[in-house]
Amino acid sequence: MDERDPAEVAAALLAGVGTLVRRVRLVPTGALSMPQRAALAAVERSGPTTSAALAREMQITAQAMGATLGELGEGGLVDRRKDPDDGRRVVLTITATGRQALQDKRNGRVELLARALTGGAFTPAELELLAAAAPLLERLAQGIPDGPRR
Repeated sequence: MDERDPAEVAAALLAGVGTLVRRVRLVPTGALSMPQRAALAAVERSGPTTSAALAREMQITAQAMGATLGELGEGGLVDRRKDPDDGRRVVLTITATGRQALQDKRNGRVELLARALTGGAFTPAELELLAAAAPLLERLAQGIPDGPRR
């Protein structure tokens, strides 16, 4: 069996996964906009955090993050509290309602993909290949370093 060129595999994976992600993002699966979902997921991931820290993490302006967090706060999806160590700062946490909104969004995406996999579009053998590829894709993602490369 010939060895595959890693660069060719990487290009094929980027093309296929990129198209999949773009298509899934285009289909509305809940009340959250893309920036709201991304910010809410970042708050969930990071735990208590500040607006400035989120803006840096997501590489957007503090003003844009503030507007998005304002919308999330109005919807009861994030909670704002004074930092007990520095009263000038506001610490953000995700609320139970916010967690549920993220879960609803994730569930909607899973249902969307499940529908695409059913109805004879894929053979049982192809479904097995996709199932086997999922943990490999996760491992590949975990092997990519965070942040800019130096």
